[in-house]
Amino acid sequence: MTTVGLLYPGHSAEDDYPRIEALLTGVNVPVVHTDIGEDAHRVDALLRMGEEDRLAAGVEELRLSGAESVVWACTSGSFVYGWAGAREQVRSLALAAGLPASSTSFAFVRAAQAVGAARVAVAASYPEDVAELFAQFLGEAGVEVVSTVTGGVATAAEAARWGPEQLLALVRAADRPEAEAVLVPDTALRTVALLPELEEAVGKPVLTANQVTVWEGLRLAERHGVRADELGALFAGRD
Repeated sequence: MTTVGLLYPGHSAEDDYPRIEALLTGVNVPVVHTDIGEDAHRVDALLRMGEEDRLAAGVEELRLSGAESVVWACTSGSFVYGWAGAREQVRSLALAAGLPASSTSFAFVRAAQAVGAARVAVAASYPEDVAELFAQFLGEAGVEVVSTVTGGVATAAEAARWGPEQLLALVRAADRPEAEAVLVPDTALRTVALLPELEEAVGKPVLTANQVTVWEGLRLAERHGVRADELGALFAGRD
């Protein structure tokens, strides 16, 4: 059994993780909820949500769960710090946990590389200014963003209320012929059950926040050969 520990802000779409766990053999995904503070897709609120003390508060519970790696399961609460700041956030988390650590923002970069996507489209539920920071983060990693479409969602609670039709519409709107994958960055969106439908709709890999978060934790734990076709191209081709 491989245990991937997640720090998840508040309560929105955390039920995606038991769904992933059920689809993977020999994988345990305990979730510890961090204090979200103000639920707002605003840069100042997101910076506070990702502060070192908030993340460190959940570390001991993850250690007791037997976690072999820890991932800050939040995209916006990591990329808002920029590349250097997000690296420092992860370094501090690794030191606090005594475990390999990462965040969903870095998970997207590595997952895009894993599916061979150097050029991507971004389907972001966020307001435009926040989505642009994600595009900049990807650009710093050498991932070219050819399209960004935003949903203008102001809070995680609102994102959690999105249904399949809204999500499919956003992914279709963001897709471009030159994009090699479509990225859906909000961990507050329930995406796992829709992965096959999303990929069928655009005919290419779709990488979603909760999906790549678990994948990154498995990578850090050096757990290889984990496959589940229901979790999209990322897990279908994992070696």
